[in-house]
Amino acid sequence: MVISPKFLNMMTQLNISLSEKQLEQFDKYYQLLVEWNKVMNLTGITEYDEVFCKHFADSLSITKANDMKEIESVIDIGTGAGFPGLPLKIAFPHLKVTLLDSLNKRIKFLNTVINELELEDITTIHGRAEDFARNEEYREQYDMVVSRAVANLAVLSEYCIPYVKMDGYFIPYKSGEIEDELNESKKAIKILGGKTQKVVQFELPDTDIARSLVIIKKEKSTGMKYPRKSGIPSRKPLH
Repeated sequence: MVISPKFLNMMTQLNISLSEKQLEQFDKYYQLLVEWNKVMNLTGITEYDEVFCKHFADSLSITKANDMKEIESVIDIGTGAGFPGLPLKIAFPHLKVTLLDSLNKRIKFLNTVINELELEDITTIHGRAEDFARNEEYREQYDMVVSRAVANLAVLSEYCIPYVKMDGYFIPYKSGEIEDELNESKKAIKILGGKTQKVVQFELPDTDIARSLVIIKKEKSTGMKYPRKSGIPSRKPLH
């Protein structure tokens, strides 16, 4: 097993130390991703270095925004092929992780990865974010909610903030240009009980990825009318 030197360099820059076992888990995750990607659309990126840097390291770049040692529970909304939730679980085994996705085929893939990597304290949910956010088992139960899903911040906030417990955090992975989106989402974030603390902006080393991690703290409980029914948040964002 030869792990991408670029990835190892990025881990050093992020102050993340990975054991041989964890590196083997990342390697196996990559193999499964590429294998399953032949029969279903999981990612457009399949080259070894690129997956390790643009998926794995990008997922772990959240350490620039928050100390993961202080976080116990995480839910990844719209996880897709498992980013960022699975890399976070591999790198920080103490985390209790929930992966939510609306496509059952992707859930089957994620369950295979979890079993093959022998990961514990990680579960998958098949369904829509707006449905499970109304379930008291999940609503306001997580220290941190993350998402790399491509959606406007106001819309994404409505799907994600209901899962955050009081004094917890919603940290979406956004692209470099974030100012307009931030301004447009201020009202939505406030209505949902959140407050934007800061934005951490950086470029992933050796990539063309410019990242903005938006740190939103939950200051008030989210009103029970949110999230609204499927389709409404994207059609009528809370501006």
